[in-house]
Amino acid sequence: MKYITILGSTGSIGTQTLEVVRNNQNDLQILALAAGSNIALLEKQIREFKPKLVCVFDQKKAEELKIKIRDIDVQVLTGMDGLLACAIVKNAELVVAAMVGMIGIRPVIAAIEEGKDIAFANKETLVTAGHIIMPLIEKKKRKLLPVDSEHSAIFQCLQGNDKKEVQKIILTASGGPFRGKKTEDLKNIQVEDALKHPNWSMGKKITIDSSTMVNKGLEVIEAKWLFHLTYDQIQVIVQPQSVIHSMVEYKDGAVLAQLGTPDMKLPIQYALLYPHRAFLSGERLDFAKIGQITLEEPDKETFRALSLAYQAGRCGGTMPTVYNAANEFAVSMFLQRKIGYLAIVEMIAYAMAEHSSYFKQNPDLEDILETEKWTYECVKRKIVS
Repeated sequence: MKYITILGSTGSIGTQTLEVVRNNQNDLQILALAAGSNIALLEKQIREFKPKLVCVFDQKKAEELKIKIRDIDVQVLTGMDGLLACAIVKNAELVVAAMVGMIGIRPVIAAIEEGKDIAFANKETLVTAGHIIMPLIEKKKRKLLPVDSEHSAIFQCLQGNDKKEVQKIILTASGGPFRGKKTEDLKNIQVEDALKHPNWSMGKKITIDSSTMVNKGLEVIEAKWLFHLTYDQIQVIVQPQSVIHSMVEYKDGAVLAQLGTPDMKLPIQYALLYPHRAFLSGERLDFAKIGQITLEEPDKETFRALSLAYQAGRCGGTMPTVYNAANEFAVSMFLQRKIGYLAIVEMIAYAMAEHSSYFKQNPDLEDILETEKWTYECVKRKIVS
């Protein structure tokens, strides 16, 4: 039996993780759950999975939850202290980091320091603090198991091979809902348009990120840390059918690919049960029906967020934090209909250009969090002006 904690249990990855747990009850058991404010769903999860500890980040909602579940023997905590308590709960072997945003950095660090393995879906943590997380993983001899479909695909293709023999990795992208369009076509894009992903069912923020290719940019930076690569060793290719989830090219020219249907439960289950595989119900690939798999170069002019990610990654230091934080703030404004669609990437480029005077090469955790605040203020001033 493997005991696990889920940070972000009411989000898209969190709920699908619980589906995997439900289907593997002889192998997996929940010890702690943490959520933001969705106490209606969290209450259902508590009643089904019976964790010993839960956290609701919103204090008022936490008090409401305590009343709703007063008939259950479970401790309810709140805020960052509650998140940290869930991250280090006794006897949990694996922590699923499924929160959205940089809020995940401190709990992930605490979990690793406490000797937990991490199933990793919170890409912002590695993007902004990879230089802190990866040395800590190595020092504590812990596993960092990727949950994102692309990074899981790379991880699976590396099994049984010497990582030193990797020539490059190839991250695939679906192209999102606006593949083939030019900048002129995107001027009047509305929220509803950007949320219509052709292949994947995801949360709102990551769906918008997929449409701008910011999500792929974040994955590029994350892959650099996860797989100890240079940016010259990371290629992005558009694969519209979302059948090839990513590939690894070795020095001898062999290319290994992981293929499957666009279903996040596969990489989630692989991370939870690693190194074992278990039956997973659902649709299987039918190559006769697929007929063909197409590949395209990404349009880096229209979707320049991808180029900006490489720029931020190569710059290093606090610049990836600026890239990530500017996007987080701008996407939030777009979802609230306060800025236009094209302004999202414009805000990223603006914040990165403005950051040169404040840049730090080897930021500690406080520097990263301060850079996040600086970026929010920078983008807010630009939007207001």
